[in-house]
Amino acid sequence: MKVAIVHDWLTGMRGGEKCLEVFCEIFPEADLYTLLHIKGKMSKIIEDMNVTTSFIQRLPLASKKYRNYLPLFPTAIEKFDLSGYNLVLSSSHCVAKGVISPPETCHISFIHTPMRYIWDLWGDYFGEDRVGWLVKKTIPFFANYLRIWDVTSNNMIDHFVANSKHVKSRIWRYYRRESVVINPPVDTVLFQPSREDSDFYLMVTALAPYKRVDLAVDAFNKLGLPLKIIGAGQEEKRLKRLGERNIDFLGWQPDPVLVECYAKCKAFIFPGEEDFGITPLESQASGRPVIAYGKGGVLETVIPVEHSTESKRQPDVNNQPPTGLFFYEQTPEALIEAVINFERVFHVFNKEKIREHALRFDRSIFKKRIKGFIEDKYFKFRESRIAKKTQSIL
Repeated sequence: MKVAIVHDWLTGMRGGEKCLEVFCEIFPEADLYTLLHIKGKMSKIIEDMNVTTSFIQRLPLASKKYRNYLPLFPTAIEKFDLSGYNLVLSSSHCVAKGVISPPETCHISFIHTPMRYIWDLWGDYFGEDRVGWLVKKTIPFFANYLRIWDVTSNNMIDHFVANSKHVKSRIWRYYRRESVVINPPVDTVLFQPSREDSDFYLMVTALAPYKRVDLAVDAFNKLGLPLKIIGAGQEEKRLKRLGERNIDFLGWQPDPVLVECYAKCKAFIFPGEEDFGITPLESQASGRPVIAYGKGGVLETVIPVEHSTESKRQPDVNNQPPTGLFFYEQTPEALIEAVINFERVFHVFNKEKIREHALRFDRSIFKKRIKGFIEDKYFKFRESRIAKKTQSIL
C-alpha cells in the first residue's frame, strides 16, 4: 500500500505534530507532504520522513511570516501530485485536508479543527491590533473565497476523524459532515509525577492570539504569583512587554526541562478555548492539576472540583477524583478568582489519581485506535472499488 501523509506545516512540535508523529510511526515508508518545513524543529521520527514542501517554502520570510500567505495556501496544497497513492492521510487544522486525491485513492482526514483563521477566530488573528496595514487591507478580500474553498474541498474526503467531541460538532456545523472521535495521544511514559513540589504556576503554549496568554499575564501581574511560560510565537514581544518580574518567559524548551516544569509546578494554567488540548493532559500525566477556561475540548479531559469560596469539600463528579478547576468567563478577573479558589482547595488534589485519569489518553491507545480505524476504512474502500469495477464489467 502506497501512502501519502499531508500536514499543514512543520514548524514545531505541538499537539497536531504529536498526532503526526504517530501517523509516521504507523506508516514509516509514507511520503510526507507539507506547505513548509523548518528543518530541525520536528522530532526525529518526522525529520526522518521523505518530506516534500510547497512553493510557500521559497517565499520571502516564509519561516516567520508564513501565516501572511494564507490566501495562497489552497493553491499550494492543491499543487501536490498524489497520483499513484492508495491511501492519503491528511492531518489538518488549516488546508491539508484540501489536497486533491484521485478517485481511486482513499482519503482519510484527521481534523484538529476546521480552519480557525477564517471561521470563529478571524478577529483574533486578523483584528486591528494583530497584523500590519497591508495584511489588514488585503486579507478580508480573500475571506469569502477561503470559506467557500474550505467547505467545497471536503468533497474529496472519504472519512473524517475529529480529535474531540467539540471538534466533531464544529465539523458538522461548518461542513455538515459526520466524523468519528479519536482523542490525540499523550506520552505518559515521558511525563511522570515528581516527589518535589514548587510554588510556580505553568503554561506551555504557542504564543498565538487565541491561546489568551495575555489574559494569564494580566491576571498573574495582579496576583504577583510566579508564572513560567514555555513557548514562543507571534505574540512574544507584546506579551513580554506586558509581563512583570514574576512572569518568566522561557521560550521553547527541550524535553528534560519541559518534563521537570510539568512535574514540579503547582498547577497548569490554560486560559484559551482549545479544540482538544494536549498540554492539560501532559500536566495531568505529571500529576499536576489544571486551572482552565471551562469551554471547548478541556471539558472532555479535565474533571473539575467544586471551587466555591464557601466550600472545601471534594465533589462527587461521576465518582471520579478531581483533576482541575474551571473558570467560566474569559477575563483576568475570573482567572484571578479561580487561582485564589484553587489555593483554598489545593488539598483535594491527589497526584496519583490525576495521573490515573491521564492514562486513559495514553499514546499507545491512540495508536491502536487510529491504526484500526484506517485499516478498516481502507479495506472497505478497496472492496467497494473492486465491486464497482466488477459490476461495470458485467
